[in-house]
Order: sequence, then structure tokens, then C-alpha cells
Amino acid sequence: MGSTSDKAAGLANQAAGSVKQGVGKAVGNEKLQVEGAAQEAKGKVQKAVGDVKAATKDAANKAAAAVNRNL
Repeated sequence: MGSTSDKAAGLANQAAGSVKQGVGKAVGNEKLQVEGAAQEAKGKVQKAVGDVKAATKDAANKAAAAVNRNL
């Protein structure tokens, strides 16, 4: 996945996990709360991976531009 798709998937998982937790709390379903927390955590990791990919790509592009300017 690219950085943008990782970020989007991460945000979607965070939102879905948050909703699951809320529904689980509302209906008293502890299993749903735990699943929601796990999905939210997965989303945070996915988003972080996307952020790292974007930062890495940006740094590589800046380095390549600097090398090209010096040629």
C-alpha cells in the first residue's frame, strides 16, 4: 500500500473501532468493546506506517533534488 492508502485505511479502522467501542459500551457487550479497541489500535498503527512512508518518500525526493542541483 502507498502512504495515502495506509493513512486512509488507518483512519477508517480508527473510526470503526471507536464506533464498535461505543456500541459495545451502550449495549454492555465487553467483547465488542475489546474488538473495537483492537481495531482502533490497528488503525493507529496503519496511519503511523503511512506517515512514515510519506516522510521517507519526501526525504528521498529532497535528497534526489539536492543531488540533481549539484550536477
